[in-house]
Amino acid sequence: MSGRKDFLSQQAPENYVAGLGRGATGFTTRSDLGPAREGPSEEQIKEALAKRAAALGNAPPTAYGVGKKKADDEPEEDQFVDAENEEGLFATGNYDRDDDEADRIYQAVDERMDRRRKARREAREREEREDYERKNPKIQQQFADLKRALGTVTDEDWANIPEVGDLTGKNRRTKQAAQAQRRFYAVPDSVLAGARDSTQLNTEIQEDGMATDAPNGSANEQANGTITNFADIGAARDKVLKVRLDQAAQSQAASASDSVAGTSTSIDPKGYLTSLTKTEIKAGEYNVGDIKRARILLESVIKTNPRHGPGWIAAARLEELAGKIVAARNVMRRGTEMCPKNEDVWLESIRLNDNQNARIIAAQAIENNDRSVRLWIEAMKLETIPASRKRVLRKALDHIPQSVAIWKEAVNLEENPDDARLLLAKATEIIPLSVELWLALARLETPEQAQVVLNKARKAVPASFEIWIAAARLQEQIGQTSMATKVMERAVKALARESAMLKREDWITQAEICEEEGAPLTCQAIIQNTLGWGLDEDDDRKQIWLDDAKGCIGRGRYETARAIYAYALKVFYNRSSVWLAAADLERQHGTKTALWALLEESVKSCPNSDVLWMQLAREKWEGGDLDEARKVLGRAFEQNQGNEDIWLAAVKLEADNGEIDQARHLLSAARDSAGTDRVWMKSVAYERRINDNERALELVNHALQVYPKTAKLWMQKGQIYESKNMLPQAKEAYNTGTRACPQSVPLWLLAARLEEKMGVLVKARSILDRARLAIPKTPELWTESVRLEHRAKNIPAANQKMAQALQECPTSGLVWSERIWRLEARTQRKPRILEAIQKVENDPILFVSAARIFWAERKLEKADTWFQKAAVLDPDWGDTWAWWYKFLLQHGTAEKRGEVVSKCVLNEPKHGEVWQAVRKAPENEGLGVEEVLKKVAALLNA
Repeated sequence: MSGRKDFLSQQAPENYVAGLGRGATGFTTRSDLGPAREGPSEEQIKEALAKRAAALGNAPPTAYGVGKKKADDEPEEDQFVDAENEEGLFATGNYDRDDDEADRIYQAVDERMDRRRKARREAREREEREDYERKNPKIQQQFADLKRALGTVTDEDWANIPEVGDLTGKNRRTKQAAQAQRRFYAVPDSVLAGARDSTQLNTEIQEDGMATDAPNGSANEQANGTITNFADIGAARDKVLKVRLDQAAQSQAASASDSVAGTSTSIDPKGYLTSLTKTEIKAGEYNVGDIKRARILLESVIKTNPRHGPGWIAAARLEELAGKIVAARNVMRRGTEMCPKNEDVWLESIRLNDNQNARIIAAQAIENNDRSVRLWIEAMKLETIPASRKRVLRKALDHIPQSVAIWKEAVNLEENPDDARLLLAKATEIIPLSVELWLALARLETPEQAQVVLNKARKAVPASFEIWIAAARLQEQIGQTSMATKVMERAVKALARESAMLKREDWITQAEICEEEGAPLTCQAIIQNTLGWGLDEDDDRKQIWLDDAKGCIGRGRYETARAIYAYALKVFYNRSSVWLAAADLERQHGTKTALWALLEESVKSCPNSDVLWMQLAREKWEGGDLDEARKVLGRAFEQNQGNEDIWLAAVKLEADNGEIDQARHLLSAARDSAGTDRVWMKSVAYERRINDNERALELVNHALQVYPKTAKLWMQKGQIYESKNMLPQAKEAYNTGTRACPQSVPLWLLAARLEEKMGVLVKARSILDRARLAIPKTPELWTESVRLEHRAKNIPAANQKMAQALQECPTSGLVWSERIWRLEARTQRKPRILEAIQKVENDPILFVSAARIFWAERKLEKADTWFQKAAVLDPDWGDTWAWWYKFLLQHGTAEKRGEVVSKCVLNEPKHGEVWQAVRKAPENEGLGVEEVLKKVAALLNA
């Protein structure tokens, strides 16, 4: 055998450069230079450090570093210190109960201070976070406008977007395919001749004297001794045609139940064809290749770790999904052999088998897992006879007597209450800490015996609040109302002693559960004894309790909310806000009697609250008791001398009931005792309401002598002159009013509109210019200027004014809405409303404009959504409700319209351009909210 090395093991020639023959210039690696010089070893480094330490007089270095030099007789500083005992400043001795109590007190103080600072801290953090987000916007926020613009892209534009792909490779492959198609090869002449003669027929006389038409190919075959059988060819063709027709019939029968003419089939659609259809559906839903790949992966998992139960379960379910139920059962059989202690594997095997086999498998599973509760319950469910089920559960209790679930199943199987009671008694003896079993036993006992059972349960489980609540509900059930409250008092003390007291929010949840299950007295007892738990006097308890009550109302738990208000009124008896919240609950979800009683009590506790007095009077009036309402207002006069609200409420009561003289008398008395500008305005408005303009003019002139700076009085004077068609006098009243009250926007608007009505547009423009100088950056004045030019058909001037208005008031929804509806083309309204909403975040006028745009485009759901957003944003803006109602008149249901009307009446809107004009018109005085809503909706122009 030669000792010469192979080529790759030989040493390279000197000056050899790899790749030089292919144009490489050469390179050098570490292997060419040889290894670098090795540094000192670890032992050498340690030896050097030891020598240096010896030279300096220090201790030799260790793994913790180099020690300092010490005197020979100097002891270690902490050598004999006990680690368990602290010394010096923290030498406090043993840690006893007093220290524990002090720690708890300090912790309570810290928690209390943290609660007090929580609101301010959260507000400060929220402001800092908003400021940071404003200065450092996210990428998604920067492109939010572009994302919103994508909403305007139509379906056709989305469909026409080209697919992104490898265009270079695609072009190359296209060229290659085209070149391959252009390739051609020379075809032999014999092939061309054969193709030519294949369609020609020759008539030849056979030896038997029969004439046969056959192609030339057949003639050649005859020459070779073979004969073509045309009957067989026709039969084969008919067979193929029949098979195709049958396939077409089957496919149509699978896709539709009605057979098409010419494709009917005799196959039973309820039999084989139905199963075939299901198979095709499965094949369509799951790719066969995916199933095969998943099967290979799961087999690998099983082989790698055969004791892994989830792998066997996944493999069986894959086979079940593929429709191979037998294979799935075999997989689980192997799984149970490999994982006999895994109850999930046994349960899966039981599920895949039929009832008889499943019972056998369940028996085997229990032999291997006799402590599995789930297997015992599953075995019980497999039995069809109640006696067999009971027998299984008795065996289960022999093996697992501590299982609550099995005891519950055994009790549920008992039809006789006495037998169930015996079982529960035995269960509570074996499992005394199970609250569920104690409560179930108490429910089966008589009330007297139930008290005994609950007392035993309370001793066995002293930290269970469920037992105390059940005891309170038992007292309510037997009619002991006062005892329910006492039981909850004891419960709070006992649970606090056991340190098992729930949080205040959890107690409210338990009260709601009691209300839901028909125990209102227990609900009230829980709230009465636990609502103040964990709250101190310096906490904002009133607001916290009001928020709790609102949350209960939102969840539909009115009794709980009523109990919270009752407890809050005990603590804050003289707070009118609590009384108003409780009255609102009774008004919406209570009875008239309860509301009257509550308001009667409220005016006793808060006699100086005019709101409560007026609410009581209104409720009496709306209830039909007019005399009682007058008495309530009389008592209110006694308690609140000179209160204008009560005077005006009495006037409204008499005026709405047609008592003109009585209303005038009350207004005269009010002007004498509480002669505020508001009382004078109401007096003038009432005279205008009954069409006594002379008396109204006399009153307004007298009022202006007393209150010359009240803009509404000047407006009333001008409107009276306008109603009498005395325009110069009205003009003088408005001009004098603007000089006396230059900050009143409605007064400037009335003066300009009067000049326009008189045909003097130049004067109207001048008035609006002076108004904008007196009150800059006012959207109403700029909008009126734009409307004035638009009504005058001067569109360029209107555009110029709009540009100035947007510079002065860029965040005014009124100005943007005017631009969108007056100066923009229909196709530009949607982009413009998007731009406006980006600059003006929350404005009900803009939201209504967006809804109207969607309404015009027949996108009704979006329009309804935007109307709802506007109403939620500012329910006091009446024009929103009117537009929404007008929209629903065309595209809504009666139920939806009724819902909108009821919400509008509940919110009682008072503002809005058209709403205020209709509501404050003298002829509409005394109309309800619903009537005003319908009138405003009729005046709006879509």
